[in-house]
Amino acid sequence: MSNTLYNILVPVDFTQKDKWAMAKAIELANALHCNIHLVHVVSKNVFPLVTVEANHFYPYNYTVDLKDAQDRLQQLKDSYKQHLVGKGNMEISVLHGNAQEEIAKYTRLYQMDLVVKGLAKFNLLHRIVSSVTISSLARKTSVPVLAVRSSGLVSHFKKIVLPLHDNIPMHRIRLAAMLGRYFKSTIFVVSLRKQNGEHNLPILSQTLEVIQSLTTIPVQSIILEGKNLATTTLNFSKKINADLIMINTFKDFNLPGLWNRLTNKLLSYTSKIPVLTVDSNGQE
Repeated sequence: MSNTLYNILVPVDFTQKDKWAMAKAIELANALHCNIHLVHVVSKNVFPLVTVEANHFYPYNYTVDLKDAQDRLQQLKDSYKQHLVGKGNMEISVLHGNAQEEIAKYTRLYQMDLVVKGLAKFNLLHRIVSSVTISSLARKTSVPVLAVRSSGLVSHFKKIVLPLHDNIPMHRIRLAAMLGRYFKSTIFVVSLRKQNGEHNLPILSQTLEVIQSLTTIPVQSIILEGKNLATTTLNFSKKINADLIMINTFKDFNLPGLWNRLTNKLLSYTSKIPVLTVDSNGQE
């Protein structure tokens, strides 16, 4: 990846959680001088037919929804544009089709570097429907996805937690180093001690060396005690008041428990700290 971000995509669905995503995207855009793309997808599966009279069906005219979405996006842009004080611009686009497929196409066509997605406050339906959204979005777009809720609107990334799996996460390392330079961060590289008492010292040491070759920001490597990488990382991050957790889409970052296994629930959906998810396929 490059040494900076040029384009940030914010999927918009005109709900309250758009506010959290917009606030974080603007903060990053002002710091990194990049562009923000507001994208709304009108689903092609909504009301495919409209009944006018008995036995008379007409194709649903989604152009009305497209025009309405365009107007609402323009209003959103007008209300937030004044907060964009860097060198970047704000673009709006309305698409039609399957949301994740259209967003994935958009990220490739316009070379997005980051997706910022707002998370709603807890409710049962959102937890069921969206439990795989972030991981699948990261896989489909091959672009890092930053999940943020209202409690995660810190104005900096001073403490970045980088948990390790069983390999050296090159893509996450480069991204952490880039963000760390801009925000003058400290990166905490953490790994679990294995049940047999062994640990990932070689991977820890190599990861530390790679980060230090990319940046001069402070780095700490820590071996944690615990059985689940996601839970242990989250507890450690809370303890040090971390500002960002960087994970990949491996199942090691799923929280334990039957419900979490059934919904394939990444720690992104529990953490009040912003979580950045990077596609694990071919990136790490």
